[in-house]
Amino acid sequence: MRDSCGQSQDLKFPFVTRYRNLVDIMTDHELAALGDSYVNFIFSLALSRKMNKPVGMKVQSLVLWKALKKADVRKLLPHRVDRHKQADAAEAIIVYAWIRGIVTIEECVAILEKETEPDEAFTLLLQKILRKVKLS
Repeated sequence: MRDSCGQSQDLKFPFVTRYRNLVDIMTDHELAALGDSYVNFIFSLALSRKMNKPVGMKVQSLVLWKALKKADVRKLLPHRVDRHKQADAAEAIIVYAWIRGIVTIEECVAILEKETEPDEAFTLLLQKILRKVKLS
């Protein structure tokens, strides 16, 4: 995927080429840490737009855990993975999709602002990403 200047996303973030499959993405703790910031940012933007004022909000792990389950991705992780690590997996998927140009910030915000329940909003976002994600 190329950005608005025609540059490949892989050149901007060369580390993304190391992921061979969705499990690699979901279990990368460093990617999840970046995803945590990104998820909080897009959620805050969506709330700011909804409330018509600046809002800074952290997304609870419980919300992302529910979304991961509802999006039917939980089954890819080992059975003994706790809820927090499952939430981390959702964050990793979402930021990976943005880095690769699979979804834009605007698309993420638009999806998140439409739903009243955060877990439903993140479920829809994950489902959209999973329909579009391709690993070579």
